[in-house]
Amino acid sequence: MHENDNAYESLAEAHGGEARWAYGTGFDDPLAGVDTTVPAGVDARELAATCLALGDDALVLAQRLASWVSCAPELEDEVALANIALDLLGQARLLLTRAAAADPSLRPAGAPEHIPDEDALAYFRDPDAFCNVVFAELDDGGDFAAAIVRLFVMSAWRLAIVQRLAAHADPVLSAIAVKAVAELTYHRDYAAGWLVRLGDGTDESHTRMQSAVDALLPRVAELYAADPLSAVETDAVIDDVLSTATLVRPRTSRVAIEGRAFQHTSALAELLAELQGVARAHPEASW
Repeated sequence: MHENDNAYESLAEAHGGEARWAYGTGFDDPLAGVDTTVPAGVDARELAATCLALGDDALVLAQRLASWVSCAPELEDEVALANIALDLLGQARLLLTRAAAADPSLRPAGAPEHIPDEDALAYFRDPDAFCNVVFAELDDGGDFAAAIVRLFVMSAWRLAIVQRLAAHADPVLSAIAVKAVAELTYHRDYAAGWLVRLGDGTDESHTRMQSAVDALLPRVAELYAADPLSAVETDAVIDDVLSTATLVRPRTSRVAIEGRAFQHTSALAELLAELQGVARAHPEASW
């Protein structure tokens, strides 16, 4: 963001100047006219696994970002973070729906029959059935520096992935990825702007941002284990932004817990208890 930009202007510019109330609530259906039949030659189970993993990442990170509403440093940033969460929620809905369509066995047996697949997967799976990366689920503890570092790294990593998936043989996943490219580019740049502002700011902001970098950056090993092809591109973006922010990158080490292997911290169970509480308390409700 430039010095005179604000969150509202950037949100509109990210979508060709289109003005709308919420960044994540455009009216264009990215799947309009797309053949939803899994093409011949595409492994349906592999497609489902890819969509489920990326959908879980987006859903969990959206829930984490939503906690910053009313807590961000400025009102504009509450709007920006809330709308980034809406973008991720939109991606999660499309990806989870595609996952269940490609592999119907993924739908939880205990989910009410009247709810769509996306809701069944979001609300009626237990934590050990989620395959999001642990990086997305960790509680930032109300530390804005940690929230920004996590958002920046996750956005840069997901952007590298969806740019590749835009050419996927499945037209549905391809369309989802094309839409996500524009969204994740904004997410990455928004977070990078804050990272540089705080890293190259006051002594206090620099110290707090460096602490967040030291705590979180070693965990990128999990991301690269989940998608090795994204490592080079993501690393280049991270190194460039950290250099501009006058921050030192810590040594990366392998993390023992890997979400793609359905291994999680207690933070995910706590997050899902809040996310799923209403749906599970009133399973026959509709809205």
